[in-house]
Amino acid sequence: MRTILWENNAIKLIDQRKLPDTFEVLECRNVVELGEAIKTLAVRGAPALEAAGGYGVALAAFERDFTSVEEVKEHIKKRAEYLASTRPTAVNLFVGIERVLKEALKGESVEEVRELALKEAERIADEDVERNKKMGRIGAELFEDGDSILTICNTGSLATVYWGTALGVIRSAVEEGKKIRVYACETRPLNQGSRLTTWELMQDGIDVTLITDSMAGIVMQKGMVNKVIAGADRIVRDAVFNKIGTYTLAVLAKHHGIPFYIAAPKTTFDWSKKADDVKIEERSRDEIIYCNVKCGKTLMAPQDVKVYNPAFDPTPLELVSAIITEYGIIRPPYDRNVPEILKL
Repeated sequence: MRTILWENNAIKLIDQRKLPDTFEVLECRNVVELGEAIKTLAVRGAPALEAAGGYGVALAAFERDFTSVEEVKEHIKKRAEYLASTRPTAVNLFVGIERVLKEALKGESVEEVRELALKEAERIADEDVERNKKMGRIGAELFEDGDSILTICNTGSLATVYWGTALGVIRSAVEEGKKIRVYACETRPLNQGSRLTTWELMQDGIDVTLITDSMAGIVMQKGMVNKVIAGADRIVRDAVFNKIGTYTLAVLAKHHGIPFYIAAPKTTFDWSKKADDVKIEERSRDEIIYCNVKCGKTLMAPQDVKVYNPAFDPTPLELVSAIITEYGIIRPPYDRNVPEILKL
């Protein structure tokens, strides 16, 4: 199924907090419930957040009965502000919110506001699937039969509406008949790599080996991987923002002469900004000092230790061998080669 969808005036999404132990579908019937799902990473991944933002604005229009078109418009604008505050780094979330809000505000009645909002949100979800498949076909040409690929975080169907970005490229290469081996970094501190990426790849029958983040260096040193691919949460003029640890992989890949690729759609580009303009989300200290297990929370560090827990890091573009998009493969120098359509 799709990671996120609309059904019976509610948003349904795969609860990624429960995987791989339990597959559950979470139903959000109001925007506050959706906001909590976004904050707690029940739904995550830049493209999936774009769809969630769009669906969230539509959901706001259905939250209650409205007496006038002015009232529903004021309500969805306030809900849009709330949704935009849930995750500050992934630009796709803002794109989805703004796109549906702009369309909904054209409505001249409560019913038309709802109809326009939902139609635009569904269009965003459908477009994500189409562009991921296209990006996968384009990016697959960079990979050959027998490649061993290192990746980080989760960039598959769970991070999108369906198919994936970086994992979508791997899926497409496998679909073409290429034998691909994947090494997945666990991805600290929430283990999206070990919990989600390995689960997805095993579901698809793709050869995957799990490693800790700190093992990436020895894996490269021993020649166990020959390419690295990651996704992105925001691409600016001088850097790629992605899950914490991506910068480390890029530096290691550069040292070992291994190509380092990024796969991301148009909506991840924020070309008007530079790295210093981007706010990096900092997560709760509990994500590091506790290990969540079935028997309850187990301390993994002293309760009162100081913690620094940024969710993302910026990888300088000079470390990126190529960026795979639905508009083609972009190679350095990026200031000259990024198409104008991705700068808008």
